[in-house]
Amino acid sequence: MIEVECKDRIAWIYLNRPEKRNALCQEMVLMLSNEIKKQLSNNDCRLIVIGARGASFCSGADLESILQLQTNSFEENLADSQMLRSLFQLIFESSKPIVSMVQGAAFAGGCGLATITDFCFASTDAKFAYTEVKIGFIPALVMVFLKYKISGQHLRNLLFTGNVISAQQAHEIGLVSHVVQDNNSLQIQVAEFAHQFISQTSGNSFALTKQLMLESNELNLNEALDLAAKSNAHARSTDDCKKGIHAFIHKLKVQW
Repeated sequence: MIEVECKDRIAWIYLNRPEKRNALCQEMVLMLSNEIKKQLSNNDCRLIVIGARGASFCSGADLESILQLQTNSFEENLADSQMLRSLFQLIFESSKPIVSMVQGAAFAGGCGLATITDFCFASTDAKFAYTEVKIGFIPALVMVFLKYKISGQHLRNLLFTGNVISAQQAHEIGLVSHVVQDNNSLQIQVAEFAHQFISQTSGNSFALTKQLMLESNELNLNEALDLAAKSNAHARSTDDCKKGIHAFIHKLKVQW
């Protein structure tokens, strides 16, 4: 259900149920979670890409899962929801950069999967939608993470209407970071970005910056500044900071 390739410090993870439009089921969610955990602890991996085989990125929950919701007990539905929550939270809080690579449909939970990553590359044929309200469901989990990226009327339009938007529209409201004009070169551009990112940035600095971003989000101004000052002081003593400053002073190219 997933396919993995690790090369040049990049882990490429592909959803691989093209016959089901890569719809999410419990087994796929668990496999994806386990693989991401594996790569987060892999010292040879600096960046993770989540892509998909076939014409669609991910159409959301599969039909069998949706039908099962109708007969599950509350406890069973809660356990299923917690499994998806764990996957989304793992990606959102990842100490390594995660990039999504989207072609075709990214709907409902699939849209959530695509847009909670640190960077989202989308081909011009990509379509995004939180379609839950159209089947009497609610975009509960995805909403929590989506609020970190967009707000106001953009948030309401997506979640309340379930309407489909294009890759360009998603880019304009901040849901997508990059739109690739040539659909055939999507993976090439993602690879170029990934290699440039890991060669020019400190992995430790990324992790510390992301941690600070998440922790300071709910703090008031003084609390956030206190945390920032402590984080600043801590970062100065890290090996990566010492290495980077040494390279800067001596006009050397630092090797990350």
